Amino acid sequence: MKIENKLMLLFILSLFTLPGYSQTSSTCDDAKIVQKFKPQTIGIVISANDPETVWNAFRFANYSVGQGDTVSVFLLGKGVESPTIVSEDFDVKGMMETYSNSGGKIFACGTCLKIRNTEGSELCPVSSLSELYGIIKSSEIVLTF
Repeated sequence: MKIENKLMLLFILSLFTLPGYSQTSSTCDDAKIVQKFKPQTIGIVISANDPETVWNAFRFANYSVGQGDTVSVFLLGKGVESPTIVSEDFDVKGMMETYSNSGGKIFACGTCLKIRNTEGSELCPVSSLSELYGIIKSSEIVLTF
């Protein structure tokens, strides 16, 4: 057996032994799977300005908050354009407001805003790499979009 195949097999087998991933029953009900996990601290970094991508990032943030997780979002690069994204199919600003209204915090990179001759807002206050560092350092899970 090739070394690559052995490594892949070892990786797959290790997935079944990770804490929190083994199932205690034969049912695969989503609600039961979600209940097994304790609330997490999640950091989300959005550096995209594609309407569907940003909408899905905030959709996930809203879902996570609803599950009891603590979520912080940092807009970086093109991500600082998120509040101004207009799309017929994806209500990005609506998703952002839902997240903010549920207590979620959104931070926007000040340098990235300045490059775009834009300012922060109540929804997305100006922030810095120091805040990004804090979010990453304190989060149990970090996702990038």
